[in-house]
Amino acid sequence: MNLLKALATTSSMTLLSRILGYLRDAIIAQAFGAGGLTDAFFVAFRLPNLLRRLFAEGAFSQAFVPILAEYRNRQGVEATRTLVDHTATLLALILVLTTLAGVVFAPQVIWLSAPGFTSDPAKFDISVRLLRVTFPYILFISLVSLAAGVLNTFHRFWVPAFTPVLLNLSFIACAVLLAPWLDAPVMALAWGAFLGGVAQLLFQLPFLHRLGMLPRPRWNPSDPGVRRILRLMGPALIGVSVGQISLLISTMFASYLPVGSVSWLFYADRLMEFPTGLLGAALGTILLPSLVKHHTDGDRGHYSDLLDWGLRITLLLTLPAAVGMAVAAVPLVSTLFLRGHFHAADLWEVRRALLAYSVGLTGLIAVKILAPGYYARQDVRSPVRFAIIALTLTQVMNAIFMGFLAHAGLALATGLGACINAGLLLHGLLQRGIYQPRPGWTGFLLRLGVALAALGVTLQLLQGPAQPWLVPGAGRHVLHLGGLMLAGALAYFGTLALLGFRLQDFSRRGAL
Repeated sequence: MNLLKALATTSSMTLLSRILGYLRDAIIAQAFGAGGLTDAFFVAFRLPNLLRRLFAEGAFSQAFVPILAEYRNRQGVEATRTLVDHTATLLALILVLTTLAGVVFAPQVIWLSAPGFTSDPAKFDISVRLLRVTFPYILFISLVSLAAGVLNTFHRFWVPAFTPVLLNLSFIACAVLLAPWLDAPVMALAWGAFLGGVAQLLFQLPFLHRLGMLPRPRWNPSDPGVRRILRLMGPALIGVSVGQISLLISTMFASYLPVGSVSWLFYADRLMEFPTGLLGAALGTILLPSLVKHHTDGDRGHYSDLLDWGLRITLLLTLPAAVGMAVAAVPLVSTLFLRGHFHAADLWEVRRALLAYSVGLTGLIAVKILAPGYYARQDVRSPVRFAIIALTLTQVMNAIFMGFLAHAGLALATGLGACINAGLLLHGLLQRGIYQPRPGWTGFLLRLGVALAALGVTLQLLQGPAQPWLVPGAGRHVLHLGGLMLAGALAYFGTLALLGFRLQDFSRRGAL
């Protein structure tokens, strides 16, 4: 398996999903605007979406994939199939009970999550109706996460990477086709979430069947593998919660700042999601199964080499993204957001947040590369401990920076906190001898620095003065930004080529 090819495939699928996500947001905004009904939907979808992030895509996958890969490598196909059956059966039962509870107690859930809605009976009622349709999404998406863990373990990376596209398509189709036929058109969004969850699960089932890993109902909660997964999920859940807690606290800080601060941070964060999703999540996903294989085989040399490859690829692709967002922040924000009620004053404030976020982009993505170095060894506690330290320091920096940088200070604290987390993870791997850097890092970094300088100068010269970007003009700006990005890429990769970098130098085979 060529890891560079797998990365390109996974990232391209993620890019397609992100593009459709932006289209989905635009269609929802155009069809429903921003008001009481959309508030009701976002509140109703918040809880199942939060459970998805905490449980399905977070704690469960971090605990499940390393043990599943170990079973595949050490105990063979039949034992692996049995583990999948037992895990899926227990998971499905828990999810069904959780879903039923969410549907039955929907009024109480809305009362707890949005108590302000109780003053408006109509808004409260539609929120309850929306929640009862959207809550089963957690059932479907958690089973999708289980299927994705199996598929990634067997190196079918593109299937889970493509799957989110179906959710965005479901939202778009329901907003456009179903909404006009409903008495409460906003209910179409709830059905979009429900049908999107079903579509994602159904899409993955044939691929599981071809692998011979389609789960069969088999009840055995005392299975040793299942019990190990449950034991690992505890600290993993704490680790995943740290990020959500940090986001919540940052939002609380932002609520004390001038009106618009939360939105400015949101728009800057949306831009940050592109490189973090395309590079960080994709790299972490493809590295983990191979790391588990090397750890299972006791091959510490290849384990260390794989981490070294991941770090070099991270710097090679993440640093130019950070430079590009910092230098070309005005063209980026203008092209994507400058229209309607988003004004030039907002552009400058989002630019400030984006500049601050870009400082920590490499740290944000490096965490997703370094943490699997622990997960593959079934060490979940160490990343959790480092994340808690980083969270604490981030809040200290929030309190300090927001006093003179306002919302941009919160973005800077988040970025620096990610760098601290990455630094702690790297130090732990080095200290324990798990990762031993390969020769050539000094020359690699020097050549990378020259290429980054060429990129920055090119972008600065070609983007021109800021004034034209402050006038709305989507078509003109898209063409200019496209040319700017192309010129920057040519400058960066052209300089690397002149300095001796070759694509085949970064090609690497993963463990099968």
